[in-house]
Amino acid sequence: MSPHILLLGGTTEARELAARLAARTGVRVTTSLAGRVARPGALEGDVRIGGFGGAEGLAAWLREHQVDAVVDATHPFAEGITANAARAAAATGVPAVVLRRPGWQPQADDRWHPVASLTAAAELLPGLGRRVFLTTGRLGLAAFADLAGLRFLVRSVEAPEPPMPPHTRVLLARGPFTVPDETALLREHRIDVLVTKDSGGEATSAKLTAARALGLPVVVVRRPPLPEGVLAVPDVAGALDRLRLVAP
Repeated sequence: MSPHILLLGGTTEARELAARLAARTGVRVTTSLAGRVARPGALEGDVRIGGFGGAEGLAAWLREHQVDAVVDATHPFAEGITANAARAAAATGVPAVVLRRPGWQPQADDRWHPVASLTAAAELLPGLGRRVFLTTGRLGLAAFADLAGLRFLVRSVEAPEPPMPPHTRVLLARGPFTVPDETALLREHRIDVLVTKDSGGEATSAKLTAARALGLPVVVVRRPPLPEGVLAVPDVAGALDRLRLVAP
Protein backbone atom coordinates (compact mmCIF):
# COMPACT_ATOMS: atom_id res chain seq x y z
CA MET A 1 0.00 0.00 0.00
CA SER A 2 1.03 3.59 -0.56
CA PRO A 3 2.48 5.26 2.54
CA HIS A 4 -0.03 7.57 4.25
CA ILE A 5 1.27 10.75 5.90
CA LEU A 6 -0.92 12.76 8.29
CA LEU A 7 0.13 16.39 8.28
CA LEU A 8 -1.23 18.57 11.08
CA GLY A 9 -1.23 21.85 9.24
CA GLY A 10 -2.02 25.54 9.40
CA THR A 11 1.40 27.04 8.65
CA THR A 12 3.31 28.05 5.54
CA GLU A 13 5.72 25.18 6.14
CA ALA A 14 2.81 22.72 6.30
CA ARG A 15 1.54 23.92 2.94
CA GLU A 16 4.98 23.54 1.35
CA LEU A 17 5.49 20.10 2.85
CA ALA A 18 2.08 18.92 1.63
CA ALA A 19 2.96 20.00 -1.90
CA ARG A 20 6.36 18.32 -1.79
CA LEU A 21 4.93 15.04 -0.50
CA ALA A 22 1.92 15.04 -2.83
CA ALA A 23 4.27 15.39 -5.79
CA ARG A 24 5.85 12.04 -4.96
CA THR A 25 4.43 9.06 -6.78
CA GLY A 26 2.58 6.65 -4.52
CA VAL A 27 2.47 8.86 -1.41
CA ARG A 28 -0.87 9.77 0.14
CA VAL A 29 -1.01 12.99 2.15
CA THR A 30 -3.82 14.11 4.43
CA THR A 31 -3.61 17.62 5.88
CA SER A 32 -5.71 18.21 8.97
CA LEU A 33 -6.76 21.78 9.83
CA ALA A 34 -8.37 22.87 13.07
CA GLY A 35 -10.93 24.98 11.19
CA ARG A 36 -10.18 28.28 12.94
CA VAL A 37 -9.51 30.09 9.65
CA ALA A 38 -12.57 30.39 7.40
CA ARG A 39 -10.62 30.44 4.12
CA PRO A 40 -7.43 28.39 4.55
CA GLY A 41 -6.58 28.29 0.84
CA ALA A 42 -5.92 25.39 -1.50
CA LEU A 43 -3.81 22.48 -0.28
CA GLU A 44 -2.25 19.55 -2.12
CA GLY A 45 -3.54 16.10 -1.22
CA ASP A 46 -6.52 15.27 0.98
CA VAL A 47 -7.82 17.77 3.53
CA ARG A 48 -9.86 17.25 6.69
CA ILE A 49 -11.28 20.01 8.88
CA GLY A 50 -11.87 19.85 12.62
CA GLY A 51 -10.51 18.20 15.74
CA PHE A 52 -10.02 14.52 16.47
CA GLY A 53 -11.41 14.40 19.99
CA GLY A 54 -8.16 14.60 21.92
CA ALA A 55 -5.23 12.21 21.92
CA GLU A 56 -7.45 9.14 22.10
CA GLY A 57 -9.50 10.26 19.11
CA LEU A 58 -6.39 11.01 17.10
CA ALA A 59 -4.90 7.61 17.96
CA ALA A 60 -8.09 5.93 16.75
CA TRP A 61 -7.94 7.95 13.50
CA LEU A 62 -4.32 6.91 12.94
CA ARG A 63 -5.25 3.25 13.29
CA GLU A 64 -8.44 3.46 11.20
CA HIS A 65 -6.76 5.28 8.33
CA GLN A 66 -3.53 3.29 8.49
CA VAL A 67 -1.26 6.28 8.91
CA ASP A 68 2.45 5.56 8.52
CA ALA A 69 3.82 8.84 9.92
CA VAL A 70 2.62 12.08 11.52
CA VAL A 71 4.10 15.52 10.97
CA ASP A 72 2.98 18.19 13.42
CA ALA A 73 3.43 21.42 11.45
CA THR A 74 0.97 23.47 13.48
CA HIS A 75 1.63 26.95 14.88
CA PRO A 76 4.35 27.06 17.55
CA PHE A 77 1.69 28.09 20.08
CA ALA A 78 -0.74 25.24 19.29
CA GLU A 79 0.29 23.60 22.54
CA GLY A 80 -2.74 21.36 22.96
CA ILE A 81 -2.57 19.89 19.47
CA THR A 82 1.13 19.17 19.81
CA ALA A 83 0.63 17.41 23.14
CA ASN A 84 -2.22 15.30 21.74
CA ALA A 85 -0.20 14.37 18.66
CA ALA A 86 2.74 13.24 20.80
CA ARG A 87 0.50 11.09 23.00
CA ALA A 88 -1.34 9.57 20.03
CA ALA A 89 1.90 8.73 18.23
CA ALA A 90 3.31 7.10 21.35
CA ALA A 91 0.12 5.09 21.88
CA THR A 92 0.05 3.75 18.31
CA GLY A 93 3.75 3.45 17.58
CA VAL A 94 3.38 5.72 14.55
CA PRO A 95 6.59 7.72 13.85
CA ALA A 96 6.10 11.44 14.49
CA VAL A 97 8.08 14.62 14.01
CA VAL A 98 7.37 18.26 14.86
CA LEU A 99 8.16 20.86 12.21
CA ARG A 100 8.87 24.20 13.92
CA ARG A 101 10.48 27.18 12.27
CA PRO A 102 13.18 28.75 14.47
CA GLY A 103 12.10 31.49 16.85
CA TRP A 104 13.21 35.08 16.50
CA GLN A 105 16.44 36.21 18.12
CA PRO A 106 16.94 39.71 19.63
CA GLN A 107 19.43 42.04 17.98
CA ALA A 108 21.81 44.40 19.72
CA ASP A 109 19.47 47.42 19.63
CA ASP A 110 16.26 45.58 20.50
CA ARG A 111 14.34 46.47 23.65
CA TRP A 112 12.70 43.09 24.18
CA HIS A 113 10.77 42.08 27.27
CA PRO A 114 10.30 38.28 27.14
CA VAL A 115 7.30 36.91 29.04
CA ALA A 116 5.81 33.46 29.52
CA SER A 117 2.17 34.21 28.71
CA LEU A 118 -0.37 36.74 27.44
CA THR A 119 -1.37 37.40 31.03
CA ALA A 120 2.21 38.30 31.90
CA ALA A 121 2.35 40.55 28.84
CA ALA A 122 -0.78 42.40 29.99
CA GLU A 123 0.69 42.93 33.45
CA LEU A 124 3.81 44.47 31.96
CA LEU A 125 2.15 46.85 29.49
CA PRO A 126 1.09 49.80 31.71
CA GLY A 127 4.72 50.45 32.61
CA LEU A 128 5.87 50.45 28.97
CA GLY A 129 3.43 52.59 27.01
CA ARG A 130 -0.11 53.76 26.37
CA ARG A 131 -0.61 52.95 22.68
CA VAL A 132 -0.19 49.24 22.02
CA PHE A 133 0.21 47.38 18.75
CA LEU A 134 -1.09 43.90 19.61
CA THR A 135 -0.17 41.18 17.10
CA THR A 136 -0.85 38.00 19.04
CA GLY A 137 -3.74 36.75 16.86
CA ARG A 138 -7.49 36.86 17.21
CA LEU A 139 -7.63 34.60 20.26
CA GLY A 140 -6.54 35.50 23.77
CA LEU A 141 -7.51 39.17 23.82
CA ALA A 142 -9.35 38.55 27.09
CA ALA A 143 -5.97 38.80 28.83
CA PHE A 144 -5.91 42.51 27.95
CA ALA A 145 -9.62 43.26 28.44
CA ASP A 146 -9.17 45.04 31.79
CA LEU A 147 -6.59 47.53 30.50
CA ALA A 148 -9.04 50.39 30.09
CA GLY A 149 -6.32 53.02 30.31
CA LEU A 150 -4.51 51.81 27.21
CA ARG A 151 -5.36 52.07 23.52
CA PHE A 152 -4.88 49.03 21.34
CA LEU A 153 -4.37 48.50 17.64
CA VAL A 154 -5.10 44.80 17.12
CA ARG A 155 -4.01 43.13 13.88
CA SER A 156 -5.21 39.67 12.90
CA VAL A 157 -6.13 37.70 9.80
CA GLU A 158 -9.77 37.40 10.90
CA ALA A 159 -11.93 39.37 13.32
CA PRO A 160 -10.82 38.81 16.93
CA GLU A 161 -13.10 37.23 19.49
CA PRO A 162 -14.36 39.19 22.50
CA PRO A 163 -13.83 40.08 25.24
CA MET A 164 -11.23 42.65 24.30
CA PRO A 165 -9.96 45.97 25.65
CA PRO A 166 -12.53 48.80 25.56
CA HIS A 167 -10.32 51.08 23.46
CA THR A 168 -9.50 48.80 20.55
CA ARG A 169 -9.14 49.35 16.84
CA VAL A 170 -9.01 46.21 14.68
CA LEU A 171 -6.90 45.93 11.55
CA LEU A 172 -7.55 42.86 9.41
CA ALA A 173 -4.47 41.93 7.37
CA ARG A 174 -2.39 38.94 6.38
CA GLY A 175 1.38 38.95 5.99
CA PRO A 176 3.97 39.10 4.67
CA PHE A 177 4.56 42.70 5.71
CA THR A 178 7.40 45.00 4.71
CA VAL A 179 9.62 47.09 6.97
CA PRO A 180 8.57 50.42 5.33
CA ASP A 181 4.88 49.56 5.74
CA GLU A 182 5.33 48.46 9.35
CA THR A 183 7.32 51.58 10.15
CA ALA A 184 4.63 53.77 8.61
CA LEU A 185 1.93 51.93 10.57
CA LEU A 186 3.70 52.40 13.88
CA ARG A 187 4.19 56.08 13.20
CA GLU A 188 0.66 56.66 11.92
CA HIS A 189 -0.91 55.21 15.06
CA ARG A 190 1.73 56.67 17.36
CA ILE A 191 2.47 53.24 18.77
CA ASP A 192 4.83 53.17 21.73
CA VAL A 193 4.89 49.45 22.55
CA LEU A 194 4.55 46.28 20.47
CA VAL A 195 3.26 42.92 21.73
CA THR A 196 3.91 39.75 19.75
CA LYS A 197 4.23 36.01 20.12
CA ASP A 198 7.53 34.44 19.10
CA SER A 199 6.05 32.90 15.95
CA GLY A 200 9.31 33.03 14.02
CA GLY A 201 9.61 33.23 10.25
CA GLU A 202 9.96 36.12 7.85
CA ALA A 203 6.31 36.84 7.04
CA THR A 204 5.71 38.93 10.17
CA SER A 205 9.24 39.78 11.34
CA ALA A 206 9.27 43.22 9.71
CA LYS A 207 7.44 44.70 12.71
CA LEU A 208 10.43 43.79 14.88
CA THR A 209 12.81 45.59 12.54
CA ALA A 210 10.53 48.64 12.49
CA ALA A 211 10.24 48.67 16.28
CA ARG A 212 14.03 48.41 16.59
CA ALA A 213 14.55 51.36 14.25
CA LEU A 214 12.04 53.46 16.20
CA GLY A 215 13.44 52.44 19.59
CA LEU A 216 10.17 50.90 20.77
CA PRO A 217 9.90 48.30 23.52
CA VAL A 218 8.64 44.88 22.38
CA VAL A 219 6.89 42.41 24.66
CA VAL A 220 7.64 38.93 23.29
CA VAL A 221 5.58 35.96 24.48
CA ARG A 222 7.86 32.94 24.60
CA ARG A 223 6.87 29.65 22.97
CA PRO A 224 5.52 26.85 25.12
CA PRO A 225 7.98 23.97 25.51
CA LEU A 226 7.60 20.86 23.39
CA PRO A 227 6.47 17.66 25.13
CA GLU A 228 9.31 15.64 26.61
CA GLY A 229 11.03 13.40 24.11
CA VAL A 230 9.46 15.01 21.03
CA LEU A 231 11.76 15.44 18.04
CA ALA A 232 11.66 18.81 16.29
CA VAL A 233 13.12 19.88 12.94
CA PRO A 234 13.43 23.51 11.80
CA ASP A 235 12.34 23.30 8.17
CA VAL A 236 10.67 21.32 5.39
CA ALA A 237 13.97 19.74 4.33
CA GLY A 238 14.42 18.39 7.83
CA ALA A 239 10.92 16.92 7.85
CA LEU A 240 11.46 15.25 4.48
CA ASP A 241 14.70 13.78 5.73
CA ARG A 242 12.91 12.28 8.75
CA LEU A 243 10.23 10.84 6.46
CA ARG A 244 12.63 9.26 3.97
CA LEU A 245 12.13 5.73 5.35
CA VAL A 246 8.34 6.04 5.12
CA ALA A 247 8.03 8.09 1.92
CA PRO A 248 11.29 7.76 -0.06
